[in-house]
Formats: sequence, C-alpha cells, structure tokens
Amino acid sequence: MTHTSFSSGQSLIHRTDPRLRLVLCLGLAIVMAGLNTLIGASFALLFSACLACSAGLPLRGVSQRLLLVNGFIAFLWIMLPFSASGETVFQMGPFQATREGIELAGLITLKSNSILLCIMALVATIPMADMGQTLASLRVPDKFTVMFILCYRYLHLIREEYRRLAAAARIRCFRPGTNRHTYRTYGYLLGMLLVGSYERGRRVHQAMRLRAFQGRFYSLRRFVIRGRDLGVALGIAIPAMALILIEIYARGPAALMG
Repeated sequence: MTHTSFSSGQSLIHRTDPRLRLVLCLGLAIVMAGLNTLIGASFALLFSACLACSAGLPLRGVSQRLLLVNGFIAFLWIMLPFSASGETVFQMGPFQATREGIELAGLITLKSNSILLCIMALVATIPMADMGQTLASLRVPDKFTVMFILCYRYLHLIREEYRRLAAAARIRCFRPGTNRHTYRTYGYLLGMLLVGSYERGRRVHQAMRLRAFQGRFYSLRRFVIRGRDLGVALGIAIPAMALILIEIYARGPAALMG
C-alpha cells in the first residue's frame, strides 16, 4: 500500500511518528473487523474517510485502490444474497435473495472499505525508507523485515521484466488466444521470468554479502514520540472507542449481557 504519492505529504498524519501510526492502524483494523452491525460499520467508514481526507491523500489514487478491492467484493453481492438463509426480499427465477444475505454483503463492503482507507491513511503514508526502521523499532523479527523490504523493492523490477518480455512477444506478432501455441508461449514467458528472477536474486545476494550484510538494515534516523503524536493518537483512539460503544448500543441489551 505504500506509494510515493501517499508518502510524500506534509499533513499532521505524515508528521506523526510512524511507529505510533502502525500500532494505531492495527488497533483500528481489529476494532473495525469486529463490527457486526451496519450502523457501526457505517460510522467506521465515515471515520476512515475523514482520516484519508486529513492525510491529504490524492483522490485518484484512493479511488483506484477502492475500485480494485470493490471489484472483488462485487462477487460477494452476486453470491451472498442468494446463498444466505432468511427472509426473502425478492426472487430471480429459482433464486431467492434474503435480507440477511444483503445485510451481510453490505457489512463486508463497509468493513473492507473502512479498513482499506485506514491503512492508506496511516500506513501508506509511511515512506518505504522508514518502514524497515519502524518494524525493527517495534521488535518485528529481522528476517520478516528484510523479506518485506526486499519483496517490495524487487516486485517492481519483476513486473518491469514481465512487461519487457510481453512487449518482446507482441513485437514478434504474438496474439493471445485459446490455443496450444498461446499456452506454450505463456509457459515459456513464465519460465524466463522465474529464471531471470532467480539470477537477479543470486546477484543481489552476492552483492549484499560483499557489503557485509548481516541480516538487518540500519538507519541513521531515530524516531521520537512528541506531544503532537500523542494528540493524534488520542484523536484516533477516542473515535475507536466510540465505535465500540456504537456497536454495543446497536446490538442492544443482549450485547451488554454477553
């Protein structure tokens, strides 16, 4: 989720300690994932949208990511209303859409978009150069941190390598279709991509060993939690607690007794 257009900003969220942002995002995601009412999920989406606006995220980049995720959620709207049991709302041939199924699909949609906006506002605004130091400061295992940074770095290179191979195939008048030649060509392309990735990884490993890499990245930057960081944390924690209270109120007396 980290992207240059998101991480390059001067908002209050951008200037907040990245460790605090990562912890707050994790807490918010847990709270939002635990919501089971449409009212609570709706307030969660509203709060996440406010976070994204306060971070000054570009509307185009946010919209593209939301459309990508909601493209997958659209399949739930096709299946869930007709597969969940409950009160029938309308019928399409032999299929019956239930109120419970529609509510469940809506709940998943609201929660998914809320969590995604929360991640974009709090985590995607952390520069990748600081992400490794942030994870290390939170005592995340060094192997996971190194793998995360290297995967982020080289996935882009692998994508560019794939585009180069695909362009070379198009130059040679390759036109994909449902035939044996197409399957064989894509098999060759995938094999060349895997071989190229392996060779690149081997060269990177040798270069890092020559530079005395010991399995950990070091940074000269030191994170310091200031008063404004605590203010931002309080401004996020209070609405998170309000979401819990809204959820309890929406579920009624049974939730209080449970």
